[in-house]
Amino acid sequence: MAALKYAGMDDTDSEDELPPGWEERSTKDGWVYYANHEEMKTQWDHPKTGKKRRCAGDLPYGWEQEMDDKGQIFYVDHINKRKTYFDPRQAFTVEDVLVKPKRYDGNTAALEILQGRDLSDRVVLITGGNSGIGFETAKSFALHGAHVILACRNLSKAIKAVSLIQQEWHKARLEAMMLDLASLRSVREFADSFKTKKLPLHILICNAAVCTQPWRLTEDGLESTFQVCHLGHFLLVQCLQEVLRRSAPARVVVVSSESHRFTDLLDQCGKVDLAVLSPPQKDYWSMLAYNRAKLCNLLFSNELHRRLSLHGVTCNAVHPGNMMYTAIHRSWWLMTLFFTLARPFTKSMQQGAATTVYCAVAPELEGLGGMYFNNCFRCLPSSQAEDQVTAASLWELSERLVSERPTGLQAL
Repeated sequence: MAALKYAGMDDTDSEDELPPGWEERSTKDGWVYYANHEEMKTQWDHPKTGKKRRCAGDLPYGWEQEMDDKGQIFYVDHINKRKTYFDPRQAFTVEDVLVKPKRYDGNTAALEILQGRDLSDRVVLITGGNSGIGFETAKSFALHGAHVILACRNLSKAIKAVSLIQQEWHKARLEAMMLDLASLRSVREFADSFKTKKLPLHILICNAAVCTQPWRLTEDGLESTFQVCHLGHFLLVQCLQEVLRRSAPARVVVVSSESHRFTDLLDQCGKVDLAVLSPPQKDYWSMLAYNRAKLCNLLFSNELHRRLSLHGVTCNAVHPGNMMYTAIHRSWWLMTLFFTLARPFTKSMQQGAATTVYCAVAPELEGLGGMYFNNCFRCLPSSQAEDQVTAASLWELSERLVSERPTGLQAL
């Protein structure tokens, strides 16, 4: 093009060469448009390719933009002492492309979702981050610069997990802290210790859980599966909600399960009953207790989002994957054998961590919550999981349980 040669630049893009009678121009703010001198009209789309373009970057060194008496913009090359109505930046235009979020699925790994992200300004807290999916989640965040805190019942295992991740990258910022969700006293002590660090909290992942546990009561007098999977996390968020609000925008991710579909929480009168959630030994079945706890996770996630979203804290629930081989089933040898046999046909730990990581960082989820995700896709939970009355009732029961147990069962 003659204008390009006049500007001292060669035209190397023959595909974008204009038809006879057309001229390429640009607005003051750099958007390119095309003038058809034969039909006396202008348009934003290239007459051949249909693409929209804008000028990239600043004017080259020595160039200046001015306006003539007719209001037309022209460009002065002070070095070569010449002027032109052609914007020299048009030699380096870029397409106006709307970048759509990449779609992930069940084969996606957590590290793939975080590829290229800099999380050095983020503080991430993960419960149960010393093994399984929690460990892969913690590692993924740490390897991308986040300050990661592993809140675990077994402190020595958590310290070992920190060491393993730092062997992969010595600059990874991690620390292990003691948190036993089976003890409300421990939850309160952990929250107090965390607050003394004066850290923000941008991402809280309620990951820890137990499954196929034999019946036992915690020191707070509650069935252990219910307390570890739900009530301990409920109290943890209660204790840290002010930190989350000060850190907004912040996200909470609650790891639930598809097994929530195979149970309910309501008694014969249609109410959330503690005797259902924390049954006596004669009425206890470990798998049913787990399913109920996972339903609690979904209800809690939805209600938490409803209460905190106005303060910049969002919450979503996730299902990490079917038949994931983790230590969660270690209490029942038959289930362990079953999961071992199924292991070659299930997700890897990195794939299991993907949905959690996606909900924690996806830009398209900013400000959005109260949803349930599986394989990085939003899906519909059971109808009871979406029932706001049940969610509010569970929240009120949970508040009463933690307030009645300020320092453990011995305080009653």
